[in-house]
Amino acid sequence: MSESRNSSTLDIDLLSTEAILQKINEEDQKVAQAIKPALPNIAKAVDSIVAAFQNQGRLIYIGAGTSGRLGILDAVECMPTFSVTENMVVGIIAGGEKAIKRAVEGAEDNEEAAIIDLAAINLKANDVVVGIAASGRTPYVISALRYAREIGATSVSVSCNPNSAIAKEADIDICAAVGAEILTGSTRMKSGTAQKLILNMLSTASMIRIGKTYQNLMVDVSASNAKLYARALLIVMQATDCDEETATQALKEAGNEAKLAVLMVLTDTSAIQAADLLKQHQGFLRKAVQSRAQ
Repeated sequence: MSESRNSSTLDIDLLSTEAILQKINEEDQKVAQAIKPALPNIAKAVDSIVAAFQNQGRLIYIGAGTSGRLGILDAVECMPTFSVTENMVVGIIAGGEKAIKRAVEGAEDNEEAAIIDLAAINLKANDVVVGIAASGRTPYVISALRYAREIGATSVSVSCNPNSAIAKEADIDICAAVGAEILTGSTRMKSGTAQKLILNMLSTASMIRIGKTYQNLMVDVSASNAKLYARALLIVMQATDCDEETATQALKEAGNEAKLAVLMVLTDTSAIQAADLLKQHQGFLRKAVQSRAQ
């Protein structure tokens, strides 16, 4: 499906700039709807990831080319967004780090390399491996998912073609059938967008489920630079309806940890007391606040 020709763009090379953009925009609008049927399986994957996190496991993305780069992007963004370690969400690309910037010849076809790459990070049964391939037939990803199942890890496939080869190696298959691309075979377009949206769902929903947010605020952010400090300050004010002076003082006492500062203001406790309360509730701010209200 992802390699078929798009009948609505056969004349795209003759169109004006605005007409080309109109075509792209029309096709892009189909992506979210293509993901909708996959929501039940995305939910299953999220529940597996949450269980892995609670059991000291990891979320591991693995792919080649654009798919691998999207996995790395989502993994690295989790660190500043949710204050997690670099080992909690991991991105692996066929061909190694140099493949992030330029294609590595034959990397996506190297089945043995996938096993080596997963063994290098000491893949364990309590991990979740998400294999990403728009075509659903990348040998590197097929091998990775097969190895994950042999180890006992949960395997998840993300593709844009129904009944794909990687789906046969996965415990949970996520397919967004976005159809033919604007340019035939250019799966960095709709397929890439679909993959990005799905990975956003997997990581974000999992982080919400383990208590990385309060209401819809990213409270588990550490103010390590000026931008993040401004964000943390605003989060404290939004979560507690306090003034800037109160939020500034709470952040200072909390070592610039927004979640801790929010709890201190909402429960009128010291940093030490709030930290102990958070620990009692496994870092879940909403539960910690509710326990004080009872």
